[in-house]
Amino acid sequence: MDGQGMAAVDIDERDDGDETVGGGIFAFTAGEAEAGQRLDAAAARIAERQGLALSRTRLQALIADGRLTIDGLEVRDGKRRLKADEEVACLLPEPSDPEPQGEAIPLAICFEDEHLVVIDKPAGLVVHPAPGHAGGTLVNALIAHCGATLSGIGGVRRPGIVHRLDKDTSGLLVVAKTDAAHAGLSRLFADHGRTLNLQRSYLAFVWGAPDRPAGAVEAPVGRHGTDRLRMAVTSAERGREAITHWRLAEPFAFEGAPPEASLVECHLETGRTHQIRVHMAHIGHPVLGDPLYARGFRTKAKRLPDAARMSLDALGRQALHAARLGFDHPVTGGGLMFESELPADLAALHAALRQGR
Repeated sequence: MDGQGMAAVDIDERDDGDETVGGGIFAFTAGEAEAGQRLDAAAARIAERQGLALSRTRLQALIADGRLTIDGLEVRDGKRRLKADEEVACLLPEPSDPEPQGEAIPLAICFEDEHLVVIDKPAGLVVHPAPGHAGGTLVNALIAHCGATLSGIGGVRRPGIVHRLDKDTSGLLVVAKTDAAHAGLSRLFADHGRTLNLQRSYLAFVWGAPDRPAGAVEAPVGRHGTDRLRMAVTSAERGREAITHWRLAEPFAFEGAPPEASLVECHLETGRTHQIRVHMAHIGHPVLGDPLYARGFRTKAKRLPDAARMSLDALGRQALHAARLGFDHPVTGGGLMFESELPADLAALHAALRQGR
């Protein structure tokens, strides 16, 4: 997906802070030094030399949006290799409003009081505005719903946000409405439930089935070495500590063959970007439908029963759901526990996998 623009990027977890760069044209002539280099990479380096806050990610979005030309011809492939003396020009959009506006977006609210709100987030909803997603986010919905009561500690674009879910991961999310709740929830999530009460479990449909009923993946997670849209298991020096506990909940085997897929329950001991997706792929069981970490498993869909294959094709996202969230209220101290049933698309996949056995 590198170089294909932001349409497939989980913008929720990528924020380069350059959406205010806009208006006018960014242009340069490729020299011998740029010959053979990728368009997006070379353009980002030249923009930096020119003092423009245009990151490579932002340029990829502009390229995918049809805003860049080479010798007057529109180019939408950031991976294209430049040639010497080519004229590159990029039309920059006008700066966007740095303050997100309230939008009447329906919210599935599981719990709300004066301090916090627990949301059951649908797949496809980005958590906070970022380049490429100025509106239509959970934050826009919360601003409309909560008004001035929403905690501002998280910053202009992240008011009340203390943890996140990938755009295409569904499930439970807690948001702070007051600064006191924000401070308490931030401590809670920074602790990862090691000394404070925090329980987070996810349901993941994965390829194959682990060879034992339960286990843990303890492997640092950091940015991928060559594809900045992905995370990867890395060395301790390059990544951050990441621990995922998993339990095999239900294998799906067809016609006496070994399981082609299974339902796994995952508990987070840490909270890194794409952690479950990276860790399950690391042990050979990537999440079904994952566009980043299950690329090599797409042909396995042919081995699924017709109904399961059709459900997976219709899913259009990773089969991952934040099903359970428990914590002590950061202000009142009372214990809270929430559970979310599988949404309709994952429930249909589950039913189809079961029927095919």
